[in-house]
Amino acid sequence: MLIVLHSDPDMVLREVALRVGITERGVQRIVQDLEDEGFIRREKVGRKNHYQVMTDESLRHSLEAHCTIGDLLKLISG
Repeated sequence: MLIVLHSDPDMVLREVALRVGITERGVQRIVQDLEDEGFIRREKVGRKNHYQVMTDESLRHSLEAHCTIGDLLKLISG
């Protein structure tokens, strides 16, 4: 989901759900969790949301705390 929001920060959650293969409600819960943890920021732009992935944030687990979300996105994206 982070990859999808990072590649298209203005994508509506319905489209994210279709791309990821889960329900829109599931996407809403995950986005809220990511926002609560500080991994993404949501900004209202008119009637839509703009999502910013916080690429400088460290991963949560102590074994990966030296890595950032940006590092993870680079690794996954190739």
